[in-house]
Amino acid sequence: MATFYNQATLSFGGGAVNSNVTEAEVLSGLTLSKTAFSTSYGKGDGIVYAITVTNQGQTPLTDITVTDDLGAYTTEGGTVAVPLSYVDGSIVYYLNGVAQPAPTVSAVGNLEISGINIPAGGTATFIYEARTNEFAPIAAGSTITNTAATGDLSASTTVGAEETQSLTVAKAVCPAVLTDNGTLTYTLIVQNLGNTPVVATDGVILSDTVSPVLSDITVTLDGAPLAEGTGYTYNETTGEFSTVDGVITVPAATYTQDPATGVVTTTPGVAVITITGTV
Repeated sequence: MATFYNQATLSFGGGAVNSNVTEAEVLSGLTLSKTAFSTSYGKGDGIVYAITVTNQGQTPLTDITVTDDLGAYTTEGGTVAVPLSYVDGSIVYYLNGVAQPAPTVSAVGNLEISGINIPAGGTATFIYEARTNEFAPIAAGSTITNTAATGDLSASTTVGAEETQSLTVAKAVCPAVLTDNGTLTYTLIVQNLGNTPVVATDGVILSDTVSPVLSDITVTLDGAPLAEGTGYTYNETTGEFSTVDGVITVPAATYTQDPATGVVTTTPGVAVITITGTV
Protein backbone atom coordinates (compact mmCIF):
# COMPACT_ATOMS: atom_id res chain seq x y z
CA MET A 1 0.00 0.00 0.00
CA ALA A 2 1.34 3.45 -0.98
CA THR A 3 -0.04 6.89 -0.18
CA PHE A 4 0.24 9.75 -2.65
CA TYR A 5 -0.55 13.48 -2.39
CA ASN A 6 -1.47 16.08 -5.01
CA GLN A 7 -1.95 19.84 -5.10
CA ALA A 8 -2.96 22.20 -7.90
CA THR A 9 -1.65 25.73 -8.50
CA LEU A 10 -3.63 28.56 -10.11
CA SER A 11 -1.58 31.37 -11.67
CA PHE A 12 -3.10 34.74 -12.53
CA GLY A 13 -2.09 38.43 -12.67
CA GLY A 14 1.52 37.58 -11.87
CA GLY A 15 0.57 35.69 -8.72
CA ALA A 16 -0.37 32.14 -7.79
CA VAL A 17 -2.62 30.37 -5.35
CA ASN A 18 -2.47 26.73 -4.29
CA SER A 19 -5.39 24.36 -3.89
CA ASN A 20 -5.91 22.06 -0.98
CA VAL A 21 -3.78 18.90 -0.80
CA THR A 22 -5.51 15.69 -1.82
CA GLU A 23 -4.55 12.31 -0.39
CA ALA A 24 -5.17 8.83 -1.81
CA GLU A 25 -3.80 5.31 -1.56
CA VAL A 26 -2.72 2.79 -4.12
CA LEU A 27 -3.26 -0.79 -3.00
CA SER A 28 -0.56 -3.31 -3.78
CA GLY A 29 -1.49 -6.27 -5.94
CA LEU A 30 -1.58 -8.81 -3.08
CA THR A 31 -2.26 -9.07 0.62
CA LEU A 32 -1.29 -12.09 2.70
CA SER A 33 -2.47 -13.32 6.09
CA LYS A 34 -1.87 -16.47 8.15
CA THR A 35 -3.92 -17.96 10.99
CA ALA A 36 -3.45 -20.87 13.39
CA PHE A 37 -6.60 -22.62 14.62
CA SER A 38 -4.85 -24.05 17.70
CA THR A 39 -3.86 -21.99 20.74
CA SER A 40 -1.27 -24.49 21.99
CA TYR A 41 0.53 -27.69 21.01
CA GLY A 42 1.98 -30.79 22.59
CA LYS A 43 4.28 -33.56 21.44
CA GLY A 44 2.97 -35.04 18.19
CA ASP A 45 -0.02 -32.70 18.03
CA GLY A 46 -1.52 -31.47 14.78
CA ILE A 47 -1.99 -27.74 14.17
CA VAL A 48 -4.38 -26.49 11.49
CA TYR A 49 -3.30 -23.37 9.62
CA ALA A 50 -4.94 -21.12 7.05
CA ILE A 51 -3.20 -18.84 4.55
CA THR A 52 -5.26 -16.21 2.75
CA VAL A 53 -4.00 -14.39 -0.36
CA THR A 54 -6.08 -11.55 -1.85
CA ASN A 55 -5.54 -9.90 -5.22
CA GLN A 56 -6.57 -6.27 -4.70
CA GLY A 57 -5.49 -5.19 -8.14
CA GLN A 58 -7.40 -4.88 -11.38
CA THR A 59 -5.38 -7.54 -13.19
CA PRO A 60 -5.53 -11.32 -12.74
CA LEU A 61 -2.40 -12.83 -11.20
CA THR A 62 -1.10 -16.15 -12.45
CA ASP A 63 1.33 -18.86 -11.37
CA ILE A 64 1.72 -17.56 -7.80
CA THR A 65 3.77 -19.57 -5.29
CA VAL A 66 3.08 -19.48 -1.55
CA THR A 67 5.50 -20.97 1.00
CA ASP A 68 5.40 -21.84 4.69
CA ASP A 69 8.68 -22.38 6.54
CA LEU A 70 6.99 -24.82 8.99
CA GLY A 71 8.51 -23.02 11.97
CA ALA A 72 12.17 -23.42 10.95
CA TYR A 73 14.62 -22.04 13.53
CA THR A 74 18.34 -22.20 14.25
CA THR A 75 19.50 -24.13 17.33
CA GLU A 76 22.23 -22.92 19.66
CA GLY A 77 24.58 -25.23 17.80
CA GLY A 78 23.78 -23.55 14.48
CA THR A 79 21.60 -26.34 13.12
CA VAL A 80 18.41 -25.43 11.27
CA ALA A 81 15.55 -27.41 12.83
CA VAL A 82 12.05 -27.65 11.35
CA PRO A 83 9.57 -28.46 14.17
CA LEU A 84 6.49 -29.07 11.99
CA SER A 85 5.80 -31.75 9.41
CA TYR A 86 3.14 -31.15 6.79
CA VAL A 87 0.40 -33.80 6.94
CA ASP A 88 0.39 -35.19 3.44
CA GLY A 89 -2.91 -34.69 1.61
CA SER A 90 -4.43 -32.42 4.25
CA ILE A 91 -4.55 -29.22 2.16
CA VAL A 92 -7.85 -27.83 0.91
CA TYR A 93 -8.09 -24.84 -1.43
CA TYR A 94 -10.86 -22.27 -1.81
CA LEU A 95 -11.10 -19.51 -4.40
CA ASN A 96 -13.61 -16.81 -3.46
CA GLY A 97 -15.08 -19.30 -0.99
CA VAL A 98 -15.60 -22.05 -3.56
CA ALA A 99 -13.73 -25.34 -3.13
CA GLN A 100 -11.11 -26.02 -5.79
CA PRO A 101 -9.04 -29.07 -6.75
CA ALA A 102 -6.04 -29.55 -4.46
CA PRO A 103 -3.09 -27.40 -5.56
CA THR A 104 0.43 -28.61 -6.29
CA VAL A 105 2.25 -29.03 -2.99
CA SER A 106 5.87 -29.77 -2.14
CA ALA A 107 6.97 -30.37 1.46
CA VAL A 108 10.71 -30.86 1.10
CA GLY A 109 12.20 -28.63 3.81
CA ASN A 110 9.39 -26.11 3.74
CA LEU A 111 5.84 -26.24 2.40
CA GLU A 112 5.44 -24.85 -1.11
CA ILE A 113 2.09 -24.31 -2.82
CA SER A 114 2.56 -23.47 -6.48
CA GLY A 115 0.66 -22.73 -9.70
CA ILE A 116 -1.99 -20.52 -8.09
CA ASN A 117 -4.09 -18.15 -10.25
CA ILE A 118 -6.14 -15.40 -8.59
CA PRO A 119 -8.54 -13.19 -10.57
CA ALA A 120 -8.77 -9.45 -10.00
CA GLY A 121 -10.42 -8.86 -6.64
CA GLY A 122 -10.20 -12.57 -5.85
CA THR A 123 -9.18 -14.35 -2.65
CA ALA A 124 -7.42 -17.71 -2.37
CA THR A 125 -7.51 -19.58 0.96
CA PHE A 126 -5.42 -22.64 1.84
CA ILE A 127 -6.19 -24.73 4.92
CA TYR A 128 -3.85 -27.54 5.96
CA GLU A 129 -2.48 -29.44 8.93
CA ALA A 130 1.09 -29.69 10.21
CA ARG A 131 2.17 -31.97 13.05
CA THR A 132 4.84 -31.30 15.68
CA ASN A 133 7.84 -33.59 15.40
CA GLU A 134 11.06 -34.44 17.25
CA PHE A 135 12.43 -30.93 16.64
CA ALA A 136 9.52 -29.15 18.35
CA PRO A 137 10.44 -27.36 21.60
CA ILE A 138 8.21 -28.72 24.39
CA ALA A 139 9.44 -27.00 27.58
CA ALA A 140 7.09 -24.56 29.30
CA GLY A 141 7.22 -21.18 27.59
CA SER A 142 8.34 -22.59 24.24
CA THR A 143 6.73 -21.43 21.01
CA ILE A 144 6.63 -22.29 17.32
CA THR A 145 6.49 -19.34 14.93
CA ASN A 146 5.99 -20.16 11.30
CA THR A 147 5.94 -17.75 8.40
CA ALA A 148 4.08 -17.82 5.11
CA ALA A 149 5.42 -15.82 2.17
CA THR A 150 4.69 -14.94 -1.42
CA GLY A 151 6.93 -12.57 -3.32
CA ASP A 152 7.91 -9.74 -0.96
CA LEU A 153 4.97 -10.37 1.38
CA SER A 154 5.14 -12.45 4.55
CA ALA A 155 2.88 -13.21 7.50
CA SER A 156 3.66 -15.11 10.70
CA THR A 157 1.71 -16.77 13.48
CA THR A 158 2.91 -18.13 16.83
CA VAL A 159 1.57 -21.04 18.89
CA GLY A 160 2.82 -21.79 22.41
CA ALA A 161 3.65 -25.16 23.97
CA GLU A 162 0.81 -26.52 26.08
CA GLU A 163 1.66 -26.39 29.77
CA THR A 164 0.45 -29.68 31.16
CA GLN A 165 1.18 -32.73 33.27
CA SER A 166 1.33 -36.19 31.70
CA LEU A 167 1.55 -39.01 34.23
CA THR A 168 2.25 -42.73 33.91
CA VAL A 169 2.70 -45.38 36.59
CA ALA A 170 4.61 -48.67 36.47
CA LYS A 171 4.91 -51.41 39.09
CA ALA A 172 7.65 -53.92 39.85
CA VAL A 173 8.02 -56.67 42.47
CA CYS A 174 11.14 -58.04 44.16
CA PRO A 175 11.96 -60.84 44.60
CA ALA A 176 10.06 -62.62 41.84
CA VAL A 177 10.14 -65.89 43.82
CA LEU A 178 9.92 -66.10 47.61
CA THR A 179 8.92 -68.47 50.40
CA ASP A 180 6.20 -68.12 53.02
CA ASN A 181 6.93 -65.46 55.62
CA GLY A 182 9.39 -63.89 53.19
CA THR A 183 9.85 -60.16 52.63
CA LEU A 184 8.38 -58.65 49.48
CA THR A 185 8.86 -55.16 48.01
CA TYR A 186 6.62 -53.48 45.49
CA THR A 187 8.10 -50.50 43.66
CA LEU A 188 5.73 -48.05 41.98
CA ILE A 189 7.26 -45.50 39.62
CA VAL A 190 5.24 -42.40 38.73
CA GLN A 191 6.60 -40.52 35.71
CA ASN A 192 5.65 -37.03 34.54
CA LEU A 193 6.25 -36.52 30.82
CA GLY A 194 4.66 -33.07 30.92
CA ASN A 195 6.35 -29.68 31.23
CA THR A 196 4.50 -28.72 34.43
CA PRO A 197 5.31 -30.23 37.85
CA VAL A 198 2.79 -32.09 39.98
CA VAL A 199 2.42 -30.24 43.28
CA ALA A 200 0.65 -31.11 46.52
CA THR A 201 -2.49 -29.15 45.63
CA ASP A 202 -2.97 -31.27 42.48
CA GLY A 203 -4.29 -34.03 44.70
CA VAL A 204 -2.51 -37.01 43.16
CA ILE A 205 -3.36 -40.25 44.97
CA LEU A 206 -1.76 -43.63 44.27
CA SER A 207 -3.90 -46.65 45.15
CA ASP A 208 -3.08 -50.36 45.03
CA THR A 209 -4.62 -53.56 46.34
CA VAL A 210 -1.61 -55.53 47.48
CA SER A 211 -1.84 -59.24 46.73
CA PRO A 212 -0.76 -61.30 48.50
CA VAL A 213 -1.64 -59.17 51.50
CA LEU A 214 1.45 -57.92 53.33
CA SER A 215 1.85 -57.37 57.05
CA ASP A 216 4.11 -54.98 58.95
CA ILE A 217 4.64 -52.81 55.89
CA THR A 218 7.04 -49.91 55.53
CA VAL A 219 6.55 -47.29 52.84
CA THR A 220 8.98 -44.80 51.30
CA LEU A 221 8.57 -41.95 48.84
CA ASP A 222 11.76 -41.11 46.93
CA GLY A 223 13.72 -42.89 49.67
CA ALA A 224 12.12 -41.02 52.59
CA PRO A 225 9.83 -42.96 54.95
CA LEU A 226 6.11 -42.25 54.96
CA ALA A 227 4.09 -42.58 58.14
CA GLU A 228 0.80 -44.44 58.21
CA GLY A 229 -2.09 -42.05 58.60
CA THR A 230 -0.28 -38.93 57.43
CA GLY A 231 1.48 -40.42 54.41
CA TYR A 232 -0.63 -43.43 53.51
CA THR A 233 -3.46 -45.70 54.60
CA TYR A 234 -3.37 -49.50 54.53
CA ASN A 235 -5.82 -52.26 55.37
CA GLU A 236 -3.99 -55.45 56.43
CA THR A 237 -7.17 -57.46 55.95
CA THR A 238 -7.93 -56.50 52.34
CA GLY A 239 -4.50 -55.27 51.21
CA GLU A 240 -5.93 -51.92 50.11
CA PHE A 241 -3.19 -49.26 50.03
CA SER A 242 -3.49 -45.57 49.22
CA THR A 243 -1.28 -42.52 49.60
CA VAL A 244 -2.77 -39.50 51.33
CA ASP A 245 -4.00 -36.67 49.13
CA GLY A 246 -1.17 -34.22 48.39
CA VAL A 247 1.72 -36.44 49.51
CA ILE A 248 2.94 -37.28 46.01
CA THR A 249 4.70 -34.57 44.03
CA VAL A 250 6.49 -35.13 40.72
CA PRO A 251 8.87 -32.70 38.99
CA ALA A 252 8.29 -31.64 35.41
CA ALA A 253 10.11 -33.43 32.64
CA THR A 254 13.31 -31.90 31.34
CA TYR A 255 14.11 -31.41 27.67
CA THR A 256 17.50 -31.41 26.00
CA GLN A 257 18.25 -30.63 22.38
CA ASP A 258 21.10 -32.20 20.45
CA PRO A 259 23.04 -29.22 19.06
CA ALA A 260 24.11 -31.19 16.01
CA THR A 261 20.80 -32.80 14.99
CA GLY A 262 18.27 -30.50 16.69
CA VAL A 263 16.37 -33.51 18.10
CA VAL A 264 14.64 -32.80 21.43
CA THR A 265 14.87 -35.57 24.05
CA THR A 266 12.47 -35.84 26.98
CA THR A 267 13.61 -37.01 30.42
CA PRO A 268 10.55 -37.56 32.65
CA GLY A 269 10.25 -36.30 36.19
CA VAL A 270 9.99 -39.26 38.57
CA ALA A 271 8.55 -40.13 41.98
CA VAL A 272 9.24 -43.61 43.44
CA ILE A 273 7.06 -45.29 46.10
CA THR A 274 8.10 -48.58 47.72
CA ILE A 275 5.90 -50.86 49.81
CA THR A 276 7.79 -53.54 51.77
CA GLY A 277 6.22 -56.16 54.02
CA THR A 278 5.99 -59.80 55.06
CA VAL A 279 3.90 -62.29 53.11
